[in-house]
Amino acid sequence: MSNIIFNEEEIKILSQNKYIKKVSSKSITYTDEFKRIFICEYEKGKPSREIFETYGFDVNILGIERVKSAGKRWRKAYKNNGVLGLKDTRKEKSGRLKEKELSLEEKYERLKAQNNLLKAENELLKKLDNDREEVDKKEIKLSSKQKFMLINLIVKKYKLKSMISYLCKISGVSRSGYYNYFSLKSQKSREQRNKEDKKLRDNILKAYKFKGRKKGARQIKMTLADQFQIIYNLKRIRRIMKKFNIICPIRKANPYRRMMKATKEHRVVSNLLNREFKQDVPGKVLLTDITYLSYGKGKRAYLSTIKDASTNEILSYNLSTSLALNIATDTIHKLMQNKNILIDSNAFIHSDQGTHYTSPVFQNVLKSYGLGQSMSRRGNCWDNAPQESFFGHFKDESYIKSCNTFEELQEEIDQYMIYYNRYRCQWGLKKMTPVKYRNHLHNAA
Repeated sequence: MSNIIFNEEEIKILSQNKYIKKVSSKSITYTDEFKRIFICEYEKGKPSREIFETYGFDVNILGIERVKSAGKRWRKAYKNNGVLGLKDTRKEKSGRLKEKELSLEEKYERLKAQNNLLKAENELLKKLDNDREEVDKKEIKLSSKQKFMLINLIVKKYKLKSMISYLCKISGVSRSGYYNYFSLKSQKSREQRNKEDKKLRDNILKAYKFKGRKKGARQIKMTLADQFQIIYNLKRIRRIMKKFNIICPIRKANPYRRMMKATKEHRVVSNLLNREFKQDVPGKVLLTDITYLSYGKGKRAYLSTIKDASTNEILSYNLSTSLALNIATDTIHKLMQNKNILIDSNAFIHSDQGTHYTSPVFQNVLKSYGLGQSMSRRGNCWDNAPQESFFGHFKDESYIKSCNTFEELQEEIDQYMIYYNRYRCQWGLKKMTPVKYRNHLHNAA
């Protein structure tokens, strides 16, 4: 409230303004029309002082504090209750009858406007509702863009241009954001960005479809750099993937699995590796394990692999329809008979405590080749984690289930091993492929 007291001459000057209902030495009552005009002009970006002066008020008489206070009071009322908040209701609350009764046409128009507002509010809230039975009660969240489009649709449908602020409020978005979204400048900016995003999408799809293998954002980033010499950061790739619904199926952790903490020493061989997987010496730490593969109609095969822990390269693998002991021993024979693989003089095979690896036959094969042996602690798969991780990625990215015969399965596995070793970049290998990283370690030695 301003402390300025108007004299008789100032009261006479102010009374001549058509936007003033009543003025006394201490107070002014403005018309509802001027309050609406003020809100309209203010939303266009005009300051309070300029609005008052434009409509015939002498700010020097009113005082700038009174002007600011009135503007702040009206903006708050409009924000809370829309146009109705700007109405002078002091007569209605005094208990005295109105001097002028509304005509039937005015009453009808008022009821019609109120009805439209209720319809719009109901429709908007219904569409913003997140709990929907038809989608199994999954939470649905509308983006700000979707809310702006929805508000705009309802405003046009019910002709509620003056209620945009109120509709934005109940939708949980800002009024300025709404107007900015539909501005010509923003529309042109969005169109330009969409064109640029489509170019990014085309490049990302090249990497996503490279060699026909499924890839996530990090794989796409490394493939773009390695195969197409294109550098994008992860945030950009993930944004484009989300925008254009480029989805990579990923494994989900089993929440029910419990990791056993083994405290007993191994029965046959100690854990020489002790999780020191990355020793930067190719051909030294060799991890092995066996996994099952389901293909065709109820058919099952078994895959044994040997992985270099330092380079993540698959050095040897063997596919079989049986879990007989030779699935493991033949994998060792293939490894040692491959003249292109350099095995370190201190090399050793690390595995779990499966019956294949505790067998005297398997251990004698290792001794005959001069290979050492290490085993994980009992019931602790983390001690052979890189090998387990490979099987997970292999099953995600290969097309095992589409194979109908053993020969088709063998061909798919051969193709995947080539892709994995030579083309699949890995984040932990300085974004190189296993073969390139092996060469890198040899050159650095």
